[in-house]
Amino acid sequence: MTDSSLMLTALTKRYGDTVAVDAIDLAIASGSYCCLLGPSGCGKTSTLRMIAGHESASSGEVLLGGKYVTNASPADRGTAMMFQSYALFPHLSVLDNVAFSWKMRGKSAAERHARAKELLQLVAMTPYLNRLPSELSGGQQQRVALARALMTEPRVLLLDEPLSALDPFLRVQMRAELKRWQQELGFTFVHVTHSQEEAMALADQVVVMNHGRIEQNGSPRDVFNAPRSEFVARFMGAHNVIATPAGKVAVRSDRLRLQRAGANGDACDAHLVAVRAVEYQGTYVQVSVTPDGAADDAWTVTLPDAEFDAAPVAPGDNVFVSWAPAAAHALA
Repeated sequence: MTDSSLMLTALTKRYGDTVAVDAIDLAIASGSYCCLLGPSGCGKTSTLRMIAGHESASSGEVLLGGKYVTNASPADRGTAMMFQSYALFPHLSVLDNVAFSWKMRGKSAAERHARAKELLQLVAMTPYLNRLPSELSGGQQQRVALARALMTEPRVLLLDEPLSALDPFLRVQMRAELKRWQQELGFTFVHVTHSQEEAMALADQVVVMNHGRIEQNGSPRDVFNAPRSEFVARFMGAHNVIATPAGKVAVRSDRLRLQRAGANGDACDAHLVAVRAVEYQGTYVQVSVTPDGAADDAWTVTLPDAEFDAAPVAPGDNVFVSWAPAAAHALA
């Protein structure tokens, strides 16, 4: 199989005096699904655009399959970009949108249409060959955009917030489709998102970025269960950052214990807290609490609905929160 590994070395992007991407080093294995994750302005889209060749690197290198492509044109580096807006040609049919890149390469109508139909079958869009983009739903437009990107026969597919325009139900459905397509096609996907849930569901490799640098790089399970910094713990969500005499620790919200009395013998010292809010979420209940003497701080305790129902609490109640020593993950 063709090598579609990516290697970024000291890759940097400056816009005037602003450093958008700050000398990052990153290796992405061939055939993997990598998500660049972080808040707006963290440098993830600039990184993606430098991989694609749509932005020039201020310094550093991009290697694809062991070959330097830093200064290659977008058409010559073996990548294809699927834009957030999908960027379909409004005046062309679905079939001609997908076939467009082969038309530019001088392929015959029969040849390019035959290949376009194969790809539209892959993304379940065969019944819509003759429709215009304006006659399609958001999810259908996304499928056409994906087929059009695949038409260029890339080794790496780059996706810039591809699910952000979809409603929540369709977003979940399309997540599963993207993962299936990536596994069937077997080449590398690099996907930019600000959604932790999206990255966790899709990625083999999650790269958390902040202020142009990589805060943490690893499997979704490792990044979620063992955040290295306070930023990663807070950004990934479902963690409480708690100051202890030994330093700050992250404790998952579902690892905190809520009790009317003191903690069990195997737990850390119990903390007196005031219940601030209770939110029912179906299978679980989120209880927001404020530690005694820390009015500006808040912790979240996630309880199974049956456990909460057995000993409910309400805003204004004073209770104890504790956690097992093994549940606390030290932060750098």
